Amino acid sequence: MTAKPLLLVVACALVDIDGRVLICQRPEGKQLAGLWEFPGGKVEAGETPEACLIRELEEELGIRVPPPCLAPFVFASHEYESFHLLMPLYLCRRWEGQVEAREHKALAWVKPMKLADYPMPPADAPLTAWLRDLL
Repeated sequence: MTAKPLLLVVACALVDIDGRVLICQRPEGKQLAGLWEFPGGKVEAGETPEACLIRELEEELGIRVPPPCLAPFVFASHEYESFHLLMPLYLCRRWEGQVEAREHKALAWVKPMKLADYPMPPADAPLTAWLRDLL
């Protein structure tokens, strides 16, 4: 069996004061378009997962997150056809600025019990059970 490249992607479950989690709909033209995901992105060479997440949240949502506000939560490990994805999921309850869709088709604030109602990429979907059970 040939080893597939490992892709490190970091994601965040932003949790608002009402206990809802932010999910983002992938835009048309992107792989897995129309599916809902947690905000985040690919960790670049020389970048820590936390620095990547802070950068991605500002680029995608227009918010600033201080490093102490990111709490490691769970991770997904999923094999796709051409690569293996490792995705740590962080929790964040505090940020600066207003959340806005800069790169996604839509945003939704969803109660953890309702996350399973939104179609997600294979790596994101299993994380919803952890959020449902622990939030």
